Amino acid sequence: MALVPLGAAALAVLAIAAVPAAAQDTYPSRPVELVVPFAAGGGTDLLARLLSDGLSKRLGQSFVVLNRPGANTNVGTQLVVRAKPDGHTLVMASIGLAANPSLYKRLSFDPLNDLVPISLIANSPTILVVTPSLPPKTLPDLIALVKARPGELNYASYGVGSGPHLATELFRSKTGVDIVHVPFAGGGPAAVGVMNNTVQMLFSSILPVLGLARDGNVKPIAIASERRSPLLPDVPTFGASGIDYRTGTWFGLLAPAKTPEPIIAALHRATVETLQDPDVRRRIEEQGGDVVASSPAEFRAFIKEETDRLSAVIRSANIQID
Repeated sequence: MALVPLGAAALAVLAIAAVPAAAQDTYPSRPVELVVPFAAGGGTDLLARLLSDGLSKRLGQSFVVLNRPGANTNVGTQLVVRAKPDGHTLVMASIGLAANPSLYKRLSFDPLNDLVPISLIANSPTILVVTPSLPPKTLPDLIALVKARPGELNYASYGVGSGPHLATELFRSKTGVDIVHVPFAGGGPAAVGVMNNTVQMLFSSILPVLGLARDGNVKPIAIASERRSPLLPDVPTFGASGIDYRTGTWFGLLAPAKTPEPIIAALHRATVETLQDPDVRRRIEEQGGDVVASSPAEFRAFIKEETDRLSAVIRSANIQID
């Protein structure tokens, strides 16, 4: 996934000076609902709460996070699609937004036509964690164990077609392992499932599992990035363990289609300013995220690229939801 440097987005802020001041002054006129289509405690939820604090300070109204999980993010996303396009209902989306058009035979909305991008907030590489009681400490040993016990071990996801589900299917295609899918309502519950040995493994963004990994409540095996993470420096990359496997998730802010451009511009400006704040950047990076802060146009192009990429993974794994 291509990263868009913060500096490029910051330059875009200069262009917003042309937006009429009066149009910005009237927004927001009441508290704004920021819908997170996952259960509380996951990576999307954590970032949404950081962003909502920054937007509240910069735009003079409360930005309230609402958790609306279900149907691989479709429940919460559809709530925003159907909302009045006045900037007072937003969604913090993730990888499901790009996967769902290929996953569902009948999707009640079109992400690129029914939502307007504001900014890609951050990217986060996938990390494989397992329950601490599972003996293997290395990726080759884990693969050997799973192959010796086909169909006996379980992996968690946030639902059919979610980022962890697709990341695991990509891993299965590269290794030939046979593991059983167990969906949860979000990143927090899925991580707790691994901690409690309800399931044995999870392919997750770093954010929901970092604290558990540092405390020894889950065991990190490998990270799907080009280099090791400074947050977990002892965890090798998949490549170092002999598997060409690089993937991750992302987090972005969108509004209902037909939201007036001055409102999108005001939200984008406040989002970039929030992500430029050193404390906010530090907190995101401490949770394993790479800050992006793209322009709306860059985010739209990114969603299109992700939709095409994930469509290939979904077709290969033959995943379909009625």
